[in-house]
Amino acid sequence: MLLGEYIRKKRDLHNLTQLELAERSGVGVRFVRDLERGKPTVQLDKVNQVLALFGEELMPAKIDRV
Repeated sequence: MLLGEYIRKKRDLHNLTQLELAERSGVGVRFVRDLERGKPTVQLDKVNQVLALFGEELMPAKIDRV
C-alpha cells in the first residue's frame, strides 16, 4: 500500500475530511490532498505531523542489499 492510500484510509477510518485532518495535524489542506494523491516530493516532517494524529511516525530504514 502506498503512503497516500494509507493516509486516506486512516482518515476515512476516523471519519475526517481532508480539511479536518489538515487542521488537526497543523498542515495545509493542499498538503493533505497532495499527500493522498501520491505526490512524489513531500516533506517528511509534515508527513509525520499527519501521522502523529494517528499515533504513528515514518522514518528512514536501512535496506540490506545482498
